[in-house]
Amino acid sequence: MQHIQLYDTTLRDGTQREGISYSLDDKLKIAQRLDAFGMDYIEGGWPGSNPKDVEFFRRAPSLGLSHARLAAFGSTRRKDTRPADDANIAALLGAETPVVTLVGKSWGLHVVDVLETTPAENLAMIGDSVAYCAAQGKEVIYDAEHFFDGYRADPAYALATLEAAAAGGAACVVLCDTNGGSLPWDVEAVAGRVIERLGPGVPVGIHTHDDAGCGVANTLAAVRAGAMQVQGTVNGYGERVANANLCTIIPDLQIKMGYDCVSAEGLAGLTDLSRYVAELANLTHDDHLPFVGASAFAHKGGIHVAAMLKNPGSYQHILPEQVGNRQRSVVSELSGRGNLVDKIRQFNLNPESLDLPAVLEQIKKLEAQGFTFEGAEASVELMLRRTHPAYVPPFEMTDYWVMVQRRRGRGSIVEATVKVRVGPRIMHTVAEGNGPVNALDAALRAALSGVYPQISSVRLEDYKVRILDGENNTAATTRVLIETRQGARRWSTVGASPNIIDASWRALADSMEYALVTG
Repeated sequence: MQHIQLYDTTLRDGTQREGISYSLDDKLKIAQRLDAFGMDYIEGGWPGSNPKDVEFFRRAPSLGLSHARLAAFGSTRRKDTRPADDANIAALLGAETPVVTLVGKSWGLHVVDVLETTPAENLAMIGDSVAYCAAQGKEVIYDAEHFFDGYRADPAYALATLEAAAAGGAACVVLCDTNGGSLPWDVEAVAGRVIERLGPGVPVGIHTHDDAGCGVANTLAAVRAGAMQVQGTVNGYGERVANANLCTIIPDLQIKMGYDCVSAEGLAGLTDLSRYVAELANLTHDDHLPFVGASAFAHKGGIHVAAMLKNPGSYQHILPEQVGNRQRSVVSELSGRGNLVDKIRQFNLNPESLDLPAVLEQIKKLEAQGFTFEGAEASVELMLRRTHPAYVPPFEMTDYWVMVQRRRGRGSIVEATVKVRVGPRIMHTVAEGNGPVNALDAALRAALSGVYPQISSVRLEDYKVRILDGENNTAATTRVLIETRQGARRWSTVGASPNIIDASWRALADSMEYALVTG
């Protein structure tokens, strides 16, 4: 199997996405995870651009990277300046990384309008910079910025920029679709011509963006043409729309196309890597990402799930475990009996003691009222458990009421009262909160904590409200999703009602019941 080099630029190009600002510690942690995963190269940043990247490279040796080679990124020398006198080149070398990645211009438009220099001087800037860094013992990767746009405008000049880098000693020249507007067949054709022109002694890589929605496809097309290095970011994070997504590219190359990228164990860690980087980026992980999204192997249609129970290959293109993900079924009004059977297996319940038709009918009825159970698996499990003849709920709500007042000098006051039955006892408690749901939560905990002290470790993690029929204005049905955590366990519950307090109580009561039943 031919090995395709993985060059990760999450810590440099990926940080150019709006809304991402990694701390220094975040960058160091991500670098360690990328190394453990099996990336061949990790681009740590641009040491000439900001103090954070300078400090990253200063601390990077302490990471003890065991597989990846660390790269510092920067531009070729300025016009009319020697590499030895260029501050950017000095910063690159000062990062003391084994790899230096230099970016240069391939497109005459940029040479003339942006650099404000001549085509000949640009060629000299590329060749001089690569040769100087190579002479310092660095492995030099040359990124040919705007290469495909440049090739469309002037093929001969675009090729000449690559030849200048190769003559200077570049270990790899990388064709960059910087504006992200190329199409796969053009990328494959142009990459093939480049590889034929440069010959086997000059390895070629590919770096694409996703502005036309073809970032992954363009990367795969270049590999088909002979590219041996792919550049991209975890989850496709990057400027404007996105960079090419390595979390899609890697399994496509390895599982679909038969190339060697990482070990089987590394590939099985892909989903964890994707979610880890999203967490440190403080972004919600996209459930619908190929391969690594929570919905990538989720099945909702009843006939799909029925077929999956007979043969998992019937509606899946790979085994989810290959990339560290898992198969699951989604329960909704579209569900059949198979969806519930699959859920019962997942929950380790005994199907013979449960009334599946009753639960299925209840789900369809509730979803017609505004409930949704796709993201509320704990509520589904409770519905199944409640059909068991021997099921005894840990508590039963008999009454609740919430009072909201605004008093002069004290502002808003919210007070909730709950009555719950625990066995033969009626617990009657009152609590204040900063809002109705918080007050209900506090009152319910006060009622249960004396009997169930473990309730103190249960934390409400997230609270989402959605208006389902806005045309009804303030009488609209409201759906509430509550996510709850206890240690490493997380679960979600749902409630729906024209009364937001009632919807919230339903979801809140389910979350507490689930904690006590399954904890």
